[in-house]
Order: sequence, then C-alpha cells, then structure tokens
Amino acid sequence: MFNKLKQVKDMRDKAKKLQNMLSEESVEASAAWGKVKVVMDGNQSVQSVEIDPEMLSDKRKLEEAMKEVYNDAVKKAQKKMVDKMRKSGDLNIPGLT
Repeated sequence: MFNKLKQVKDMRDKAKKLQNMLSEESVEASAAWGKVKVVMDGNQSVQSVEIDPEMLSDKRKLEEAMKEVYNDAVKKAQKKMVDKMRKSGDLNIPGLT
C-alpha cells in the first residue's frame, strides 16, 4: 500500500515539474492570412490575441478565424507537450510513443 502511495506522489511530482516546464514554452498560431494571431503557453493558456482591425468588419469571418487560430494553437501546444514528455522520460504514458 505504501509503495502505491509513493508511486502516486512521484507521478504527481513529475506532472507538476512538467507543468512548470510547459509554462515556460510558447506557441504562436495565425489565421486569415496573419490577420488573427494567438500566443499560447505549453499549458494551453492563451497569453495574447492580436486581431487586425480589418477583421472587425465581418463578424462571421472573425469568428471562423478565431476558431481556426485557437485550434491550431492548441494542436501546437499539445505537440510541444508530448515532445517534452518524451524527451524528459519522466512520464511514461501508454500511447505517447
């Protein structure tokens, strides 16, 4: 029982370490020919959003661009997360290899 608790604590510590490493990483994505940009950290937290004023005149296009840029940034952040996990070797999660 004690061994299982230690394993859980070790896993939690490793996850916290990874989360801290990822907070220092960032990804940038753009959509609508660079008129909408998002910067996201490795924990998938949006750090900044830039919108060209030209995009403000068409609500539908802006909504589509926001959806596209956010999804792209999330994919990039997830890829960075998996790469970090592989490189660190700390978290051996099935399906990531």
